[in-house]
Amino acid sequence: MKQLGYTPPTELKGISMRALIVGVVFLVLLAIGAFVDRAQFFRAYLVGFVFWSGITLGSLALLMLQHLTGGVWGLIIRRVLEASTRTLPLMVILFVPIIIGLKSLYPWTDTAFMHQTEALAQKISFLNPGFFIIRAAIYFAFWSACAGLLNWFSLLQDRTDQKRHRKRMQMVSGPGLAFLIVSITFAAIDWVMSLEPGWSSTIFGLIFVAAWSLSALSFTILVMSWLTRRAPMNEVVQRSHFHDWGNLLLALVMLWTYFAFSQYLLIWSGNLPEETAWYVARKHDGWGVIALAIVILQFAFPFLTLLSRAAKKSADRLATLALLILIMRVLDVIWLIEPAYYREHFHLSWMDIVAPIAMGGLWIATFAWQLQKRSLMPINDPQIEQALEPVHEH
Repeated sequence: MKQLGYTPPTELKGISMRALIVGVVFLVLLAIGAFVDRAQFFRAYLVGFVFWSGITLGSLALLMLQHLTGGVWGLIIRRVLEASTRTLPLMVILFVPIIIGLKSLYPWTDTAFMHQTEALAQKISFLNPGFFIIRAAIYFAFWSACAGLLNWFSLLQDRTDQKRHRKRMQMVSGPGLAFLIVSITFAAIDWVMSLEPGWSSTIFGLIFVAAWSLSALSFTILVMSWLTRRAPMNEVVQRSHFHDWGNLLLALVMLWTYFAFSQYLLIWSGNLPEETAWYVARKHDGWGVIALAIVILQFAFPFLTLLSRAAKKSADRLATLALLILIMRVLDVIWLIEPAYYREHFHLSWMDIVAPIAMGGLWIATFAWQLQKRSLMPINDPQIEQALEPVHEH
């Protein structure tokens, strides 16, 4: 009967329905855009897919990290992370239009283009539609297996109160996290870096690992801020928990900045035309403005704000910062993808805004629906009593 004490708020049903309506309406608008400009439709669609799949996979990474390290910080948000990982079937479905639009998205689908230079010709064995789809199938199969096992063992832990299920989750998370980082790296190369097959970066995949984890934690903090204002989590979540999440958010902001700056520094110091061209296309006109905004609002401002202990303990301030980071993450994805098609001038389509909203409506509807299915706390976890102990601050 303990589970009844952590029953999700009934408002989640309304949120799921409203999000679904928003998603369908904007999806219709996006479909209209497909008739207006088919190529731009697929480009904008890729922007939305990369952003929302990042929250799903970032949540899986954080969930595995929590099982490996333990700690109250992750126990409180475990159900939110699990619900986020259970959106994977939706992302598999949403990947289908990308397969349909391969020729509109990726220049390597043109054999003549790939034979222009010897360097490109050597990549044909890797960059081809058949192998691209096979790799994507492997990624999704692995991610789904990990998410499925972790969610299943967590459910069994609630039902049976057996310690072996916690050990099983740790056994999955150990090698799972290592392979997750590798698979995200290859997915980032396939889905984004190969938009410009003549360019490569060894750090590109790690940037996505950090960025997607940052997106996932920011979304989770927003959800926890909302849950904290409602029963039963208003009696569970404490200021110290937000402080822990703020510390982790600061670490991920710094990690993303380290990888992104390292890539820029290495390319700048090498000063090779085939490498610097990628940044040149992303620094002129409006792209340069967006790049500056990303540096300031995804690194500098969050970094300085999160140095404050008071800011990290305030649910409202931390949630506002998390929302800002999510907005900048969308701009960052646009900045990564769109200049691959518009190298000589700035171009931002209305579909670049509609696509993330359309996909976001479907994603949030699925997430809210999944969050309703289970207790908001893992009631039989050995750390549950420690998590519910009040913290006396001086």
